[in-house]
Amino acid sequence: MGGRLPHSVLFCCDHNSVRSPMAEGIMKKFYGHDCYVQSVGVRSDMEIDGFAIAACQEIGVELSRHRTRSFDEMEDWGDDLSGFDLVIALSPASQRRALELTRYFHLDVEYWPILDPTGIGDAREAKLAAYRKTRDQIRDRIVARFGPPTHAPEQETGP
Repeated sequence: MGGRLPHSVLFCCDHNSVRSPMAEGIMKKFYGHDCYVQSVGVRSDMEIDGFAIAACQEIGVELSRHRTRSFDEMEDWGDDLSGFDLVIALSPASQRRALELTRYFHLDVEYWPILDPTGIGDAREAKLAAYRKTRDQIRDRIVARFGPPTHAPEQETGP
């Protein structure tokens, strides 16, 4: 059974190019403006991943306009980490960074061990299958944690 939907959630991973943008997009699709959602990476040295865009597009989640950013850039742009109710780390490195940044004030940090699909598979379909698995893990964790979507998600068109 899902828990209470917080006012704001920050998803984080290593590069903000696959897992955390997927989580941000899915969360926004499922809960609309009921919750403020953003995502960051430990680093922002990569662009949004094309396979992440394709896997999310299959369920009606638009990621092509996502711009990667790091924790440091988030702070430089005026977003205060303490303004979030919950930080969800999707990689061990992002969990360490979130805990380091939140040690001086109370902020809930959760770790969700989500598969990193980069580097899995050689052919396009094998790669896409790995990204779909990651997308589905994130979707299932979001629904388990926050309850059924308040905005009707589109049906999957992928396998």
